[in-house]
Amino acid sequence: MSKQILQLCLSPDLGGLELYMQRLSCYLNNEIGIHVAVAQNSKLASSLSENVDLKMLQLHRHAWKNIFKNAKQLATYIDTNKIDLIHLHWTKDLPLSVLAKKLSKRKPKLVQSRHMNMTRFKSDLYHRWLYKNLDLMIAVTQQVQEQITQYIPQEIRPTVEVSYIGAPIYQSLDKASQEALKEMYQLAESFVITIAGRIEPAKGQGLLIDALQKLNKPNAKVMFIGNPMDESYLEQLKKQISDKGLSSQVTFTGFVNNVQDLMAISDCVVLATNKETFGMVLVEAMHTGTAVLASNSGGPLEIIDHEQDGLLFENQNADDLSKKLATYIEAQDLRHKLAESGRQKALSKFESQQQFKEVRGLLNNIIT
Repeated sequence: MSKQILQLCLSPDLGGLELYMQRLSCYLNNEIGIHVAVAQNSKLASSLSENVDLKMLQLHRHAWKNIFKNAKQLATYIDTNKIDLIHLHWTKDLPLSVLAKKLSKRKPKLVQSRHMNMTRFKSDLYHRWLYKNLDLMIAVTQQVQEQITQYIPQEIRPTVEVSYIGAPIYQSLDKASQEALKEMYQLAESFVITIAGRIEPAKGQGLLIDALQKLNKPNAKVMFIGNPMDESYLEQLKKQISDKGLSSQVTFTGFVNNVQDLMAISDCVVLATNKETFGMVLVEAMHTGTAVLASNSGGPLEIIDHEQDGLLFENQNADDLSKKLATYIEAQDLRHKLAESGRQKALSKFESQQQFKEVRGLLNNIIT
């Protein structure tokens, strides 16, 4: 009988972390026994329900008042379904995982994929109890691995491995479909600068607007892809755009299912987040053959080699961001060269099937 693995994520959102968990679960389900545990009525539960082959457990939304109830329910599921390993993705699920392990008879192995930065020491009794029960931590970048080593004492620190997140190989649209998309968003004959992600201050949309004003190129248009986390911030951002006289140069798409198609019709994809752990949007953009530009901080430093397969700008510096955008506009040959180098790097280093195979090997090593 094959080993049984449970993928756990009670996050209510459906962003990069949650989509990664979904894609990995679907991949592994074709290879070994996979179960998923998600929050009731969550976006992730709805999305995963489309795959009828996945065995799904739905728990109450994450809250401390539900943790013992959830842990007992999860422990029962572990024992009934003979789960050998729990792989969790959302850091807030770590206490639940450890408690369920303690309550279960099978005592499954515990693996955490660490998608976020670690910023403080984990040496108190509570964190010692958590981390000594982990068998493996998978860091999404070298920087996160270094943080884990720095902040978790050696005597309780589990084995730590690095595995970058990949994106699927992009299947490009035909020319007619690309032109239709440009017409839909009124981008024809423009230099298109795209930023994808939640509309919130941390993602740097305001910084890009400042850079667009400094750029002073009427033919340049910015496309914001994503939903606002706070409607008041969206209104504030739109007012900033209007006050700067840039309304005709900015388009908001809202949430879309074809993010990579919109990246593919862009001339440049920007990641302007102040502190980005990884930078999945960069990998997705590179797969489409679009030039990328990101801040020289955090995860992007492990994705982009400056002036080899993309450009980096000084973090939170609108002047430098504007200068790098001007380089892409004025040096078309360079932009195309870097975009193609980025595509080749994405295929060789950041391709999802290769990465899923790597993670499968790490998980198998823990339970064999």
